[in-house]
Amino acid sequence: MNLILWRHAEAEELSGALGFSRNADLQRALTKRGHKQADASAAWLRSHLPPGTRVVCSPALRTRETAAALRENAEVLPELAPGADVSAVLAAVDWPQGAEHTVLVGHQPWLGQLASLLLAGSEMNWSVRKSGIWWLSGRTRESESQVVLRAVINPEFL
Repeated sequence: MNLILWRHAEAEELSGALGFSRNADLQRALTKRGHKQADASAAWLRSHLPPGTRVVCSPALRTRETAAALRENAEVLPELAPGADVSAVLAAVDWPQGAEHTVLVGHQPWLGQLASLLLAGSEMNWSVRKSGIWWLSGRTRESESQVVLRAVINPEFL
């Protein structure tokens, strides 16, 4: 299974008391710069992904807008919301048995924690840049399950 982690692009900031409202946080839209980041990352993904790739995202507006740059009708999974539990995310995408290619559009800190768990064996607070892509592949070698980091793409390189 290829699991492509894609952090949402730059989104509007919340001010004052709104910063503590979960509903307001879920309604944050991408900025103009964020739309450009999402478009550039989506173009790179389109050039490397096969047809039929599964695209899943959080219910947050910023992840839905980021995913829409790649595919208009991405699958929204509540398990991918901000503050998600890494094990719930892995179960939601059926890692490592799921679709051969899955793009997962989500949030920090759980994206970095998921990457560290799969690559280093424990959850650590690794940073994934806004609109950054981490491409992981699961494989079996000599009866041992392994995860390979195939690419890390940051938006400033696109």
